[in-house]
Parts: sequence; C-alpha cells; structure tokens
Amino acid sequence: MDSISRTLIFTGNGKGKTTAALGMALRASGHGMTVKIIQFIKADARTGELAAVTNLPGVEIVQAGLGFVPSQDDPRFGEHRRAARKALDMSREAAESGKYGLIVLDEVCTAVSLHLLDESDVLDVVRSTTPGACIVLTGAGATPGLIEQADTVTEMREIKHGMRSGVNAQKGVEF
Repeated sequence: MDSISRTLIFTGNGKGKTTAALGMALRASGHGMTVKIIQFIKADARTGELAAVTNLPGVEIVQAGLGFVPSQDDPRFGEHRRAARKALDMSREAAESGKYGLIVLDEVCTAVSLHLLDESDVLDVVRSTTPGACIVLTGAGATPGLIEQADTVTEMREIKHGMRSGVNAQKGVEF
C-alpha cells in the first residue's frame, strides 16, 4: 500500500454509486486487500451484494441503516439518526484500525444530506483513515466539504432511468 490515504466520492442523482464502490471492493479483494463496507441507509437482507461478499475473501459488509428515511418531523427520524451515528462509529473504528485497505461508507453522503449526520463528523472519520488505506464515500448530495476533502470525485448523472417509465426494480440490477 502507498503511504497516503485516498478518499473517493461517488455522488449524483444517477444510478451506479454503490455499484462503483462494490466494483472497487471486488478489485481490492482480487489484490488480497481486506475490505469493510458499511451501508448507512440500506436494511434489506435480500440484496445481491450481501450474498456476493460471502464469496469474496477479506470482504465484510454491514447494513447499519433502517431503510427509507422519513422526514425530519416524523417520530422515527431519531431512530434513523441513531443508526447513522452507530454506523459512523463503526466507520471510525475501521478507518483507524489499520486492518483495511479499502473502507466503503455506502450512502454516507445521503446520510449527511438528509441531516442524519453532520458533515464535520464524517470529515473527522475521513481524516482519521490510516495511511495507505482508501476510503470511499457514496450517496447523493455530497456536500462541499466532503468534495473538498476527497482527491477523486465522480458524479453519476441520470440521463434516463427505466424506473421512470414503469420498469420495476430488478434483482441483480437495482438490488
């Protein structure tokens, strides 16, 4: 591993943010690196990525979210904030541990944009990443501070999506 830590962001309103990060996890596993993926919003045990990582050496995934995030005035919003905070604590532990070559914080940008987490707290975790590791942040609505901290930012922009014309979410494509 290199001696610097890397920070990548996959953001935007288009499909492919998590998919890109999972592709990096596949690549890292192929190089014998250990990978930790923490999902901040997802809570569906039927996703393909959960099944797939059981076959990828050195890759672990944790779904720490509670699913669809309600509005801030909904009584359940506090539960989602607590779940996001717990996921961020797991992220800090992974980032500081030195155990992982790649750490994916899936939908953490979304968690910040929906006010589940403060940008400054996520930045603290990113900055605590051990040298040589790569941390990847995904999700819509990456904030200016997160973008500034990253060395590589890719925006997925929706041009057309089948779901807008009535195509249902498909196993292996959307989940």
